[in-house]
Amino acid sequence: LDVDIDPKLSWALRNMEQFPIDINTADYKMILRVPGIGVGSAKKIWQARKFGRLRSDQLKKMGIAWNRAKHFIRCADSVFTLNEPDGLRVKGLILSESNSKYLKVPQNQLTLF
Repeated sequence: LDVDIDPKLSWALRNMEQFPIDINTADYKMILRVPGIGVGSAKKIWQARKFGRLRSDQLKKMGIAWNRAKHFIRCADSVFTLNEPDGLRVKGLILSESNSKYLKVPQNQLTLF
């Protein structure tokens, strides 16, 4: 396991072929797999989609961690790019933009015995 990021982000970086997802058409389970979107925010997204296409400013107001989620989603006002997201580049961007609690953990793992 990668000790400098959380397990959900680690899974997403290992499975970049599944991303980015369109937040306006993705199913609930896939929305839950997006780093930065928890159960509560996923429910809000699911409900809000009934009233129209969601934009980035609306997602930010719903309480998602935009600095992580923006690398894994597309919304109504997203600029389409042809570049495939690179897991290492995305990881570097996320760590440079935030104060990860995982960076404060000692880099060597402790022994059990």
